[in-house]
Amino acid sequence: MSIEVKVPVLPESVSDATIATWHKKAGDAVKRDENLVDLETDKVVLEVPAPVDGVIKELKFQTGDTVTSQQVIAVIEEGAVAAAPAAAPAAAAPAPAAAAPAAPQAAAHGNADLSPAGLRVATEQHIDASKVAGTGRDGRVTKEDLVNYGKGGSAAAAPAAAPTPGSRPEERVPMTRMRARIAERLMQSKNSIAMLTSFNEVNLAEVVKMRKTLGESFEKANGVKLGFMSFFVKAAAEALKRHPVVNASVDGNDIIYHGYQDISIAVSTDKGLVTPVLRDVQDKSFADIEKGILDYAKKARDGKLGLDDLQGGTFTITNGGTFGSLLSTPIVNPPQSAILGMHAIKERAIVENGQVIAAPMMYLALSYDHRIIDGKDAVLFLVDIKNQLENPQRMLLGI
Repeated sequence: MSIEVKVPVLPESVSDATIATWHKKAGDAVKRDENLVDLETDKVVLEVPAPVDGVIKELKFQTGDTVTSQQVIAVIEEGAVAAAPAAAPAAAAPAPAAAAPAAPQAAAHGNADLSPAGLRVATEQHIDASKVAGTGRDGRVTKEDLVNYGKGGSAAAAPAAAPTPGSRPEERVPMTRMRARIAERLMQSKNSIAMLTSFNEVNLAEVVKMRKTLGESFEKANGVKLGFMSFFVKAAAEALKRHPVVNASVDGNDIIYHGYQDISIAVSTDKGLVTPVLRDVQDKSFADIEKGILDYAKKARDGKLGLDDLQGGTFTITNGGTFGSLLSTPIVNPPQSAILGMHAIKERAIVENGQVIAAPMMYLALSYDHRIIDGKDAVLFLVDIKNQLENPQRMLLGI
């Protein structure tokens, strides 16, 4: 029985997808749940599994084609067995050699730069010199090269010439759908949002101390390590409760205040930056947050993030510090109104209680939509984050 393979149901925000990679071809045997094809959307790459065991009867689209929700892209013959490969046909008898012309003919393709002796060999033996690796000066094909090529009968093309000194190679590669979508959204943010960035710095000595003293116990109790990101996510959720305008979004002339904190965590992948969403962070423990981050990181590495993982989000946190960034101005992800940028932790000299000490310091950046968030709100929000991280017990008590 023939079974149709269809494009998965796409959400309203995704109109179509592109065939990125076929993992099978017509005539191949497949197992149920084996990945047939990767579909690239504006946000994620979707895997389409085989619904049954059988043999691929037909692929209706080629790599690079655009498909829409529920469109049939392949047909599988359920229960069929792939045919055994046919035996190789017997080699045909060589055709009799054509009689050599009485006089040299016009130069064949690629033979124009040959010496007279080389041209005679090429003409008599019907050799295209462009297929011969030259050993002469500047890579020129010599008479000896042609004679040796004729004796060997090799049809292998000459290797590509190495770049000459001073050459300026270029390569033009089309953007993937995801990269094009990222570019579109960044330009949308730049052109539609009155964006401004405020900065502060935080002393992470207490966080470092807590991770050192309680990290092992935390991991034993919860099966996951205690990282830095959970402190920032928890601090952001608490601060968003007290500064709801930073958690709001603009819809035309309206401001939508969200009574929950769905925080997007920026994750870098081979195909670009994605922002899976930790939902209802206000109700999550440190362990819940760490497990959620770990799950998304694994999904991102394996290309398993789904569209639902990326939908929504009222606030974003991005950590350029993992790549060594000391300071940056992150770009707001519409329709959100703010994004918190974390950076590299550096030991710096600071003054504390009249004494110069070394402390693990991090610069924080908050980019925000100035249409609804005033500078005062942004600064107070950053100070709130700073106070919680420098006194971690505050976020445990919700103060």
